Amino acid sequence: MMIQEPIIRNFSYKRVSQKFADAGRAMWTALKCPVVWRPCLYMYLSLAVSLHIHEGMFYWYTDAKNGPSFSQEVVGSISAVGAIGSLFGVLLYQNAFRSHPFRRVLFWAQLLYGCSGMLDLILVLRLNLIIGVPDYIVVVFDAAVSHMIGRLKWMPLLVLSSKLCPSGIEGTFFALIMSIDHVGSFSASWAGGFLLHALNVTRTKFDNLWLAIVIRSVFRVLPIGILFLIPSSDPNVAILPTEMLRTKKDECVNTEMESLVGRD
Repeated sequence: MMIQEPIIRNFSYKRVSQKFADAGRAMWTALKCPVVWRPCLYMYLSLAVSLHIHEGMFYWYTDAKNGPSFSQEVVGSISAVGAIGSLFGVLLYQNAFRSHPFRRVLFWAQLLYGCSGMLDLILVLRLNLIIGVPDYIVVVFDAAVSHMIGRLKWMPLLVLSSKLCPSGIEGTFFALIMSIDHVGSFSASWAGGFLLHALNVTRTKFDNLWLAIVIRSVFRVLPIGILFLIPSSDPNVAILPTEMLRTKKDECVNTEMESLVGRD
């Protein structure tokens, strides 16, 4: 199948540059609004302080001397259970918590997220073996619970992100907010790697892994102290000012969907 495209004459690079400039100014105007940059700051900080020490836990899982010596297949099944936990977290938020205020949901989600990290401490200290619970049961339960709570923590932020997008640049601004989230996750991975290095946790040395778990769990609770950055309003109520939600009739309704070049 061949599609015939119209020939565009008198291509205007100035018009393209103008469209990018207009979108940039609109995004900058939105970011200067307190109801926008404050939640964005919270999103970054809440993700950045949730330190990732997955590498240390993975090496401990597969270590034959100090750990449970899980095979690659077992580690893969644990990840699958975590994915199921994430799905359950989405369904739980959709059916039970979607109408609750952002702050209330995030408060309990952050608190439970920090507590769930202590399940790794029980495993690393081998406390589960004292009471006769197999390692695999604890790891599977930990993966399901932590991923479920992590999704409960992420869903209200996702809903909030969609409400922070000004009219006309919704897609572009939402992509910007998601980029901020990714930078926060990258910061958490970098900080977690630095923590493992500082505590001398390697592929074969796990003496201080328990301390890394404790520090990670404490850091997971810290975002509760900056919940004032999140709007206390109901999720069904508009957050942005009225002037950012409406567009003038003589202006283009959607900057993103407007053609970059004029038609002759």
